[in-house]
Amino acid sequence: MGRVIHQAAQQGLLALLVVIPVFLSGTAWAADPVPQAEPGPKRPRIGLVLSGGGARGLTHVGVLKVLERERIPVDVIAGTSMGAIIGGLYASGMSAGQIEHELLKVDWDKLFATRVSRQQLSQRRKEEDFEIASAIELGYRNGEFHAPQGAVSSRGLESMLRYFTLPVRQVERFDDLPIPFRAIATDMESGDMVVIDHGDLAMALRSSMSVPGVFPSTERDGRVLGDGGLVNNVPIDVARAMGADVVIVVNIGTPLAPRETLNSAIGLTAQMINILTEQNVRRSLATLKPTDILIAPNLGRLTSGDFGKTPELIALGEDGAHAFAARLAAFALPEAQYAGWREAHRPQAATPQTIQALAFEGTSFTNPKRFESQLQSRVGEPFDATKAARDARTLAASGDYVRTDYHVIDGDNGAMLLFDLEDKPWGPNYLRAGLDLSTDFSGRSAFNVKLSLNRHWLTASGTEWRNRVQIGEVPGFYTELYHPLNWNLGLWDDWFVSGHASASRHVQSLFQSDAGAEVGQVRQSDGRFGLDLGQPWGNLGEVRYGLVNAGGRTTPLLFAASYTGTTQGDTWRETAARARVVVDQLDFANFPQRGYRLVGELQYGRHVEASSQNLFRLEAEGLGVVSRGPHSFSLYGQIKASDARNSALAGQYELGGFQQLSGYRLGQVAGNAVALARLGWYQRLADTPVFARGFFVGATLEAGNGWADRRQMSLSGLRTGASLYLGADTGIGPMFLGLTWAPKGETGLALFIGRP
Repeated sequence: MGRVIHQAAQQGLLALLVVIPVFLSGTAWAADPVPQAEPGPKRPRIGLVLSGGGARGLTHVGVLKVLERERIPVDVIAGTSMGAIIGGLYASGMSAGQIEHELLKVDWDKLFATRVSRQQLSQRRKEEDFEIASAIELGYRNGEFHAPQGAVSSRGLESMLRYFTLPVRQVERFDDLPIPFRAIATDMESGDMVVIDHGDLAMALRSSMSVPGVFPSTERDGRVLGDGGLVNNVPIDVARAMGADVVIVVNIGTPLAPRETLNSAIGLTAQMINILTEQNVRRSLATLKPTDILIAPNLGRLTSGDFGKTPELIALGEDGAHAFAARLAAFALPEAQYAGWREAHRPQAATPQTIQALAFEGTSFTNPKRFESQLQSRVGEPFDATKAARDARTLAASGDYVRTDYHVIDGDNGAMLLFDLEDKPWGPNYLRAGLDLSTDFSGRSAFNVKLSLNRHWLTASGTEWRNRVQIGEVPGFYTELYHPLNWNLGLWDDWFVSGHASASRHVQSLFQSDAGAEVGQVRQSDGRFGLDLGQPWGNLGEVRYGLVNAGGRTTPLLFAASYTGTTQGDTWRETAARARVVVDQLDFANFPQRGYRLVGELQYGRHVEASSQNLFRLEAEGLGVVSRGPHSFSLYGQIKASDARNSALAGQYELGGFQQLSGYRLGQVAGNAVALARLGWYQRLADTPVFARGFFVGATLEAGNGWADRRQMSLSGLRTGASLYLGADTGIGPMFLGLTWAPKGETGLALFIGRP
């Protein structure tokens, strides 16, 4: 019995030694092994390729909406120009619906404006609009003249891209984005393709859309970058290099233009770019495989500049992609699996950071730290993207930068808000040219050529020297030295001191008050200089208090036999204290759509002519504009009054001419006091000219008069006039071609370039 037990124990121990290792190894034993399922086929890696094409690239948003609706996962994205922008935003984790929602809110005219909204400018920059048109601005630096690099500004686009890409601001490698991404640009020196795969995502997207002659080029790693469409508008090869097994290509490139558009330098330049782009597009499309999908929505006559048709472009993208729904279904994921994929490709929410420091870089001749007290972003407060974008616009409003971007540099104890600025290559000496021209087609014409040279940043405080010369019918000059004091007193800071001087000369006609016949001509010569202490009211306006000394001479030239007044010339001199207030919130200086402008100046002092007497002078004008749909309505009023000059040949103020009492000749209504009211209507026409903001049709009704003495002013006996015109807001100023009429004046035709 003991032997049997001993043998059983040996066998049990042997079995245990066999089972324990098997058990520890994780291998399960079963009488009938269960067969293992064969692994299913691997999902192909899908690459999305989005081409450039300006506004036509908004079509990509509609395609993305269909891809999401059909549950198509996108593994890698490669894009060029506008395709890079849409693709980059999608790669950053934004959904198609989010991109559409944001783009539909964009005011594209303001986004691509050469400067920030006019209401945000300082009063100094606003006043320049009324001196010389701002569209033509050259610079003088290092003994050479320079011109802007682009026709429109990219500042608004950069600000928008910065805002959208903030959630992934810490991502350095684009492979680490929610969806791996590449942007295509062109090295403008070598002509090579540049594949941007790391760095600042917002600037990578902007660099890919540096359309030559439209947007200024960018610089990255020592290379000048232009639009990627010049070398690879449909980057299929880049998507394949990222590991794509199948590519979904969206080609929305602009087709070649017909013959009738090739009759100008602009048309030929655009056609040349389109030809270069179309050649590389054909080479790329030739590499497509049968398994790839090419989506080319039918965009008809929509052009690369039709940003105002965003809803239509997105809808056409949806239609174009929907036609491929059956083929796309082969790559679709089950609903639950696609939802998981989308969730896994969202960016992580950024932790709000406290601003520990503000810094500025990129400028070589300005001192942006001077504006720090005017910024809304403050050290010690949480970072706010809306405030940072507004601060970037505040810096841009100085008029000295082509780019005002910002970066948030995260740290352990907070963040540094860094404003990245780029000086205007044609600054800080700015040269402008303008023209005033008028004719009534009856032999009476006048013209003035205006030149201005403004020098910014003479000191670190922002001292400016502004000069203007006028040659022609009214020769003259103006100069002002403006120095900010950086005082923090009152509701606004940045008090300033200003010294200024001016002189002018013009021939003034004398008329019979009733019949309107010209009975004489005199030459008016005057000059003045003054010193002001002032304070800017933010971007609302400014106030000045100062002393002014003025003098002049009236010289007789010729008189008709019917003239019965004095024929002696006179010399006068004035010294006065003055207060001047300007409030300007017009959206445009010419043909504004909304806003208001008020200007008032009061002088009190002494007037010396044949004898000395007290001087009181009031000059005020105001303009208000509202719009309802395409119609704009304006109301303008002007009052100017001064104590009479005892022996003056002519009055101090004049009315007459187009929209200054239409139907009367220039200077036909004159006196030491004048008043004018004008009610206007105009409508912007649909066609947008190349070198102008817009075409307009409008009309005015006017009433006013002049009096020899300000105490004679009254509403009785007002003269009236009217005009009907076609207008344009051009680069050299507003242009009018109109009919004029007045019951006591005459009916005429007027051509006017400049400010009436």
